Amino acid sequence: MSGGMVMVMGDTFTIKELDSQTDILKAFPVMKQLRQHLDEKTYLDLVEDAKDKDSYKLFALMEEGEIVAVVGFKPMITLYYGRFVWVCDLVTDTTKRSKGYGEKLLSYVHEWAKENEYESVALSSGLQRTDAHRFYEDKMGYDKVSYVFKASLK
Repeated sequence: MSGGMVMVMGDTFTIKELDSQTDILKAFPVMKQLRQHLDEKTYLDLVEDAKDKDSYKLFALMEEGEIVAVVGFKPMITLYYGRFVWVCDLVTDTTKRSKGYGEKLLSYVHEWAKENEYESVALSSGLQRTDAHRFYEDKMGYDKVSYVFKASLK
C-alpha cells in the first residue's frame, strides 16, 4: 500500500485521506458521534497507532470544506474471508444524514479495495443499529454472514 495523500473530487464533495494529526483531529467531532467512549487524546493515539501498526486508513467526505462523514478501514487477510477490507468506523454527522454521504464513502472503500486487489469488504454493526443494518443490506447489498463475539480481558 502506498502512502501519501489521496483525494477524490465529486460534483459537490471531496473525499480526502486524513494523514496529518491536524486533519485526524478535525474528524473527531464526527467520529465522536459513533465512538462516544473516546476522548480526543485517546482517539488520536488509537488512530496513529492503528495507522502505524495495522495499516488503518482514515478518510473524510467533505462538503464545502466541512467534514460531514468519516470512514476508517484496514486491509486484512484471513483464511475465512481471504484478502478483504474491514470497515472499522463509518459515521455521518447526525445533522447531515440521508444525503448519500455514507453511501459515497462506502462506495469509495469498495473502489479502493478493488484497485488494491482485495476480494470483499466486511464490517460489523451493533445489534441495536437497525437503521444502519437496513442501509448495509438494502442500499449497499451486504449480506449478514456471521455474529461477532467479544470477550473483555480487563
